[in-house]
Amino acid sequence: METERLIMRRWRDEDRAPFAALNADPEVMRHFPNLLTREQSDAMVARIERDFEARGYGLWALEERGSGRFLGFTGLVLQTFDAPFLPAVEIGWRLERSAWGQGYATEAARQALAFGFGEAGLSEIISMTAVGNVRSRAVMERIGMTYDAGADFDHPWLAQDSPILRHVVYRLKRP
Repeated sequence: METERLIMRRWRDEDRAPFAALNADPEVMRHFPNLLTREQSDAMVARIERDFEARGYGLWALEERGSGRFLGFTGLVLQTFDAPFLPAVEIGWRLERSAWGQGYATEAARQALAFGFGEAGLSEIISMTAVGNVRSRAVMERIGMTYDAGADFDHPWLAQDSPILRHVVYRLKRP
């Protein structure tokens, strides 16, 4: 898929090194439980590719159209961990710091939503993040999602004393 400035595509071997660097950046991973090792990052790519094979969608690698530079990912993933509002398809993104503040996440997320509600036939897409992740929450609002305060939850994969334990949920129904 393409947008004005981005190519959203399946993953390539050459994406693995820059993706590992992104996942090892403390600022990028600030609202996630841990930094990822190269092995964990590569395993994540393998899981993403399995999702594409199983469902026909996943977390697309983002490439800047003009330069071919790898920027991160944006896409759709089925979430099934233990939370009252799941299972549901989530839209998510993770971009390298140099790509922040340029509208790439919003641009790619809009394209992913169009795919999800169109080709994938989804009736609702959610997004979730740690309460303090104001950048991601702003993207959620820019793409038309609505905060569902009643769905706030403590993420079951995190320790009770984790500073990112409490999560918020945003929703969007098919237009």
